[in-house]
Amino acid sequence: MTLRRVLTAAVVVVTSLVTVGAGAAAAATPSYSRYVALGDSYTSGPFIPFLRLDPIGCVRSTNNYPALLAATLHVSSYTDVSCGGADTTNMTNPQSVPLFGTNKPQFNALRADTDLVTVGIGGNDDSVFGNVVGTCPGLRDSDPHGAPCKAHFTVNGQDVLLASIAATQGKVAAVVQGIHQRSPHAKVLVIGYPRIAPPTGTCPDVLPFADGDYPYLDSIERALNAALSTAAGGGGATYVDTYTPSLGHDACAGSNAWIQGKNFNLFAAYPYHPLKAGMVGEAAIIARTLGVSRSVTSVAPTAPTAGVSTLTKLANALLKG
Repeated sequence: MTLRRVLTAAVVVVTSLVTVGAGAAAAATPSYSRYVALGDSYTSGPFIPFLRLDPIGCVRSTNNYPALLAATLHVSSYTDVSCGGADTTNMTNPQSVPLFGTNKPQFNALRADTDLVTVGIGGNDDSVFGNVVGTCPGLRDSDPHGAPCKAHFTVNGQDVLLASIAATQGKVAAVVQGIHQRSPHAKVLVIGYPRIAPPTGTCPDVLPFADGDYPYLDSIERALNAALSTAAGGGGATYVDTYTPSLGHDACAGSNAWIQGKNFNLFAAYPYHPLKAGMVGEAAIIARTLGVSRSVTSVAPTAPTAGVSTLTKLANALLKG
């Protein structure tokens, strides 16, 4: 065989291998066209720049994990109807929000040709999340080294928050079923809640809980995530664990934190809610769950966003509420 024939044969072989490799990579990475995001404030991203106006009371950020995921997946259609304060009833019922707005039933966004749905819901049912962050800090001074919040929510030997979470599991299962009914061909992901409290230690200037209520807060969150996981698995959806990968990114983690502490930062996050870093981290976790390894970056606003005066009015309304 001449040198020319050898080189020609080598080029053919290499070209074939590259083509096969590219085809295999393409086949291994699923493609989605029509993505719908449902959820509460841990999805909407309150006060992460920049806030959309549709309606502004939902405090829906242009840099929340649905926006970042949509950009990462290069979907052709993307609809985010998540809304701060939403619970499972707001999948089928409208939700009143501050500054005279209304968020339509979130299920209205689902279509028969929707092929990807993420839903992050459950923490507001029976006001579990609101009860924890609204009650526990105020009890700290009564027993700073004990667990006064745990004692407060234990009635006749039963933890009322855990009882509520048990009921939430069925509600989220019904949400998953409702998604499948409206979008039967969609990949459905139930998104868990990221870690708020550290596994050990305390940071009362950031999380003003009594020492013994740190593990209590963590136990409530783990119970909620377990309920979501069970609801997802029983309904043919995929549960996305953001709690385990967020180890080292809790509210006490300083510059590594994914969660804002007690202080309200008008241009970063609402108290006890995800920061932009948390949204980037969650988007990456979700992308990996879908088999996508592209890096996640910030996205430019795609809708009108709120100015400082409007943000201030909204913040005041939320804090009064």
